[in-house]
Amino acid sequence: MEVILLSHGAGGREMGELIRRVFLTAYGPAERQEDDSAVLHLPSSRIAFTTDSFVVSPLFFPGGDIGRLAVAGTVNDLLTVGARPLALSASFILEEGLPLETLRRIAASMAATAREAGVSIVTGDTKVVPRGAADQVFITTAGVGEILSPGISGSSLRPGDAVLISGTVGDHGATVMLAREGLLEGVELRSDTAPLTGMVLGLLAAGVAIHAMRDPTRGGVAAALNELARQSQVAIEVEESCIPLSPAVAAACEALGLDPLQVANEGKMLLCLPDPEAEVALKIMRASPYGGQAARIGRVLPGPPGRVVLRTQLGTSRLLEPPSGELLPRIC
Repeated sequence: MEVILLSHGAGGREMGELIRRVFLTAYGPAERQEDDSAVLHLPSSRIAFTTDSFVVSPLFFPGGDIGRLAVAGTVNDLLTVGARPLALSASFILEEGLPLETLRRIAASMAATAREAGVSIVTGDTKVVPRGAADQVFITTAGVGEILSPGISGSSLRPGDAVLISGTVGDHGATVMLAREGLLEGVELRSDTAPLTGMVLGLLAAGVAIHAMRDPTRGGVAAALNELARQSQVAIEVEESCIPLSPAVAAACEALGLDPLQVANEGKMLLCLPDPEAEVALKIMRASPYGGQAARIGRVLPGPPGRVVLRTQLGTSRLLEPPSGELLPRIC
């Protein structure tokens, strides 16, 4: 069995061979650039730029893997500001002894996800560290995109806005946590990891007047809503009964003592937009492969600023706060 060696990260013949055999083979001829920088011909002066790192364990889980996660996560971050994703970089930290076949699977998954998202992986880097200095594979991706709809920002919420979500919550975090502990047998759980390019670009093409978008990854819906409320200095009220939640995730979170609203998602989008736009937006979202369970879950209020209130199914209200500390380590 071929494995990653320290020499694969040393900058010599072995490293060049690894890049050619794994990454350039996976990403395809359109992305074959072997210079130290990729040269991009960008269509606009309005460019979004983002970066993220991914350290998920296990590397492969129902519904995805670290490669799909790395591409989808960065693509979705670009989409949140109304940008069409154009190009990504991918940097790998590899542990000595990693099976080469594992790396090939990850690279192939990244290439497939990039094609789905309509984005190219144009440059990258590879480093190899000794056994025990990393956990198999860490990936950092950065992305650039063309701003199609300026002004979409977490600071743009307005009282009266509707709050929408594109589907069920908590799928990714619950799946990865149970997979890590070997508890998925007989459980119908899959990560929601997906690039949301088609859905978001469809909304923008239709002229939907979106004020803000956020992908509720680490910290889940609770953290994302609190960030939005704080950025815009407004209050947000959400209805527990309106939040889509699969029975499997509900059962898993109940067994583990977790709030599904604090559990990570990797293929969902929160939207805040004028109330009259909500039904048009929901129709477009539900027509997407990743938006069939899109729902209106709340509204934006004038204040108290920075507060998120959850109206429970029992008719009571409580503050919906982000998780404290690291609730679910190694899920993103």
